[in-house]
Amino acid sequence: MDFTYTETQDMIRDTLARFLADTCDFETRQKFINSDSGRDPAIWTALAQELGMLGAAFAEEHGGLGGGALENAIVMEELGKVIGIEPYLPTVVIAGGALKAVGGAQADAMIPEIIAGNMIVAFAYAEPQGRYDLANLKTSAKKDGAGYVLNGHKSVVYAAPWATHLLVTARSGGGQRDKDGISLFLIDAKLPGIVRRDYPTVDGSRASEIYFENVAIPGDALLGGEGAALPLIERIVDEATVATCAEATGVMQKLHEGTLEYTQQRKQFGVPIAKFQVLQHRMVDMFMEVEQARSMTIMATLKLGLPANERMAAVSAAKNKVARGARFVGQNAIQTHGGIGITQELAIGHYFKRATMIEGQFGSADYHMDRYERLTLAE
Repeated sequence: MDFTYTETQDMIRDTLARFLADTCDFETRQKFINSDSGRDPAIWTALAQELGMLGAAFAEEHGGLGGGALENAIVMEELGKVIGIEPYLPTVVIAGGALKAVGGAQADAMIPEIIAGNMIVAFAYAEPQGRYDLANLKTSAKKDGAGYVLNGHKSVVYAAPWATHLLVTARSGGGQRDKDGISLFLIDAKLPGIVRRDYPTVDGSRASEIYFENVAIPGDALLGGEGAALPLIERIVDEATVATCAEATGVMQKLHEGTLEYTQQRKQFGVPIAKFQVLQHRMVDMFMEVEQARSMTIMATLKLGLPANERMAAVSAAKNKVARGARFVGQNAIQTHGGIGITQELAIGHYFKRATMIEGQFGSADYHMDRYERLTLAE
C-alpha cells in the first residue's frame, strides 16, 4: 500500500500551513474567540475564495480539486495544529460527505455553494438521551403534504451560531431506538420555529442547544430515502470521526513540540530539565503516541471506502488509539509544564482542552473498543 502523498496533496498542506501561520497564530485566535461572534468570517472566505481549500475534497465537476478523504484529513490536521475553529468538519466533511453520497440535483446545487464559502452547515444529530447511539432519537419528522413538520431538541450542535443550514437527523417512523425509520434533512437554519441557545465551548468554539417547534420543512430537504438514512448517517459520522482523528494528530504534535521546547528552556539545578533522563523518556513516549495516532488515522482514512463492517472496525480502532493517545500526550504536557500549563496566557492549555474534547467526540475510547470487538468477533 502506497502511503506517499501526491504533489497536489503536499501543495494543499504547505499552502494551508502557511496561510494559517499568518492568520491564525495563538494571539490572533484568542482575540476572535473572545469576540462577540467567536470567529473571523474573513478566514472562511479566504479558505474558499483565495485558497480554494473548501473544494479540496470535492469532484472537479462541482468545482473542486478532485480529492476525497485524504484531503479532508490533511486540512483537519493543519487546523489541529493551530486549534482552528473554522466549521470545516460539519460543513465540508459531514454535510459535503452526505451530499456526495446522495448525489443528484441536491449535490449539484449545494456542493458548489459549500466550495464558494456561501454555506456553513451545523450537524444536529446528538440528543440528551442518545449517548453515542445514532438511532436513539426523539426528534420527529412527520409527513405533512409534500413536506414534513419537525419537532425535537438537539444538543451541543457545534458551529450552529454561525450556520446558514442545519443537517438534522429525525425519526420519521418506528420506535425511539429502532434502526429503521430515521431520516436526514438539510434545512435552512433560519426557518420559523427553530430556537437556539448559543454558548461557548471549553475548547474555544461555539455551539447551541437547538429546539424545533413545529418547523415546516420542504420535501426536497430530505437527503436519501425516507426512513432509511441510518447507513448514510453512520457513514458520514465515520468519516467525521477519522477527520477528527486527523485533527487530533495536529493537536498532539503541537502539544509534544511545545512541551519539548519548554523542557529545553526550563532549568532546574542549573541545567535544562531536558537533560533529565526521566523527562527524555517522557518526550519519546509522547512522540511515539503522536506517530502511532498519525499512522492509525491514515490507515482508517484509506479504509473508508470498504464495506460497512470493515470500515467501522477500522474507524473504531483508530479512534480508540487516538483518544487514548490524546489523553496521554495532553496530560503529560500539562504535568511537565506544571501550573503554568493551565493558564489562559499559554497556548499549551488550549491545546490540552481541545485534545480532551476530542477524546469523547463521536465516541469515547471505551465506546470504540466495544464497537471494534463487536464488529470483529461477529466475523
